[in-house]
Amino acid sequence: MANTIERFDGRAEDYQRYRERYDAKELLPLLREWSGLTPEWLVADVGAGTGMLSDVFLANGNRVIAIEPNAEMRTACQRLHQGDAKLEVRAGTAEATGLPDASVDMVANGRALHWFDVPRAMQEFKRVLRPNGWLVVIAAGRTERGREANEALTHLLQEFTGDLMYREKAYKVYGDVKELFDGSQYHHFEHGGEMHMDWEHLRGMALSLSHSPRLDDPRFPAFQHLLRDYFDRYQKEGILTLETRCWVNAGRMLMSQS
Repeated sequence: MANTIERFDGRAEDYQRYRERYDAKELLPLLREWSGLTPEWLVADVGAGTGMLSDVFLANGNRVIAIEPNAEMRTACQRLHQGDAKLEVRAGTAEATGLPDASVDMVANGRALHWFDVPRAMQEFKRVLRPNGWLVVIAAGRTERGREANEALTHLLQEFTGDLMYREKAYKVYGDVKELFDGSQYHHFEHGGEMHMDWEHLRGMALSLSHSPRLDDPRFPAFQHLLRDYFDRYQKEGILTLETRCWVNAGRMLMSQS
């Protein structure tokens, strides 16, 4: 767990500036319709990072507790939300949030489920949720398969970093996500889109990825060179276009799960 958390050291600024945002205007109507979400609900954003998913619930008027294990991410989240009394940032993990029993109406996570010890996290979420509470699992960003440019970027990252473990785990966790919910109380929505990046944006997005070499890594110059070659190959008029997907799962948890 410590190694997983430390992988995001030095990445908070790039993460905040270059990762794709969640669209509150798209997500909130879905969550209101599915769950009856109101501004009075208390939401725990677990694995909150810099608070991008928290922002969706803050836009709805909710109080949000952002749980984040990485100290630099927490600091960035606090700085970006300075003065917002409805957001509280706490150190914690999905497996040990530090929240009281039956204390929140909704547990949400965005782009984080693959970092969790899922069985332990689900037990923790059931502990902290109030009766009839809801779990939300959201991901948004570039697809790793599909268009040639997307697959070429995936190949570059895989071949250069040599780190496939997190992807294999991610594909399995997200493929099995429906099993976390009570089938009669489960909702799913997804749609595709595009993201458009200049060179600075692509470089910053790459630096925000947990498995990419950092600036002080001796492999970084070669990595940046390959990334620039990739950009030059697929850009048109200075802009790279990648396919994206927003993927939303929400429901009441399967409480009989052990």
